[in-house]
Amino acid sequence: MTRKEKAAFVAEKLAELYPRTSIPLDHEDPYTLLVAVVLSAQCTDKKVNEITPLLFAKARTPQQMMKLRVEEIQDIIRPCGLSPMKSKGIHGLSRIIVEEHGGKVPQSFEALEALPGVGHKTASVVMAQAFGVPAFPVDTHIHRLAYRWTLTTGKSVEQTEADLKKLFPENTWNDLHLRIIYFGREYCPAKGHEPLKCPICNVIGRKELFV
Repeated sequence: MTRKEKAAFVAEKLAELYPRTSIPLDHEDPYTLLVAVVLSAQCTDKKVNEITPLLFAKARTPQQMMKLRVEEIQDIIRPCGLSPMKSKGIHGLSRIIVEEHGGKVPQSFEALEALPGVGHKTASVVMAQAFGVPAFPVDTHIHRLAYRWTLTTGKSVEQTEADLKKLFPENTWNDLHLRIIYFGREYCPAKGHEPLKCPICNVIGRKELFV
């Protein structure tokens, strides 16, 4: 199979398995989504969903969040890990949203990536899931699966994102990145993976998976 043919197979199989997609991070609006995605760095979605109700009970708007002390935010989000960095980022981005963007989460990659604690992947998730702008956020899990499926050389997440964007139609990106995440958790984990039982790796997986 060519890469294009493999991509078509992947898209068809994932749509069959996950016809409906929703982001696994609980949120109510673009701001609460942004905060949740910042918290999700090196933390499970399950843990983030346990912590965000506690944080949002204290502050669920950027105006309220910037009034908290960084230490207050850190105490709440500590179980998510990297709390010193994340608390400063959440406090800082909230202040900038209020002071420079009228209290609303900006709707551009450039403006989002200029916020403290917000990188390209986080900005891509917000643009895709909050504003419906085509984006293909590539985390370590999508990076791993794309390499397993020989859709990319796997040299970097940036390269993987570029390769996947070339292979899949733009109007499928927002659903597809979520479908890959769901599939990775259910069928294609980093550890304990059984390629012969995997509906995709069994067809197009790298040969070394079966050694």
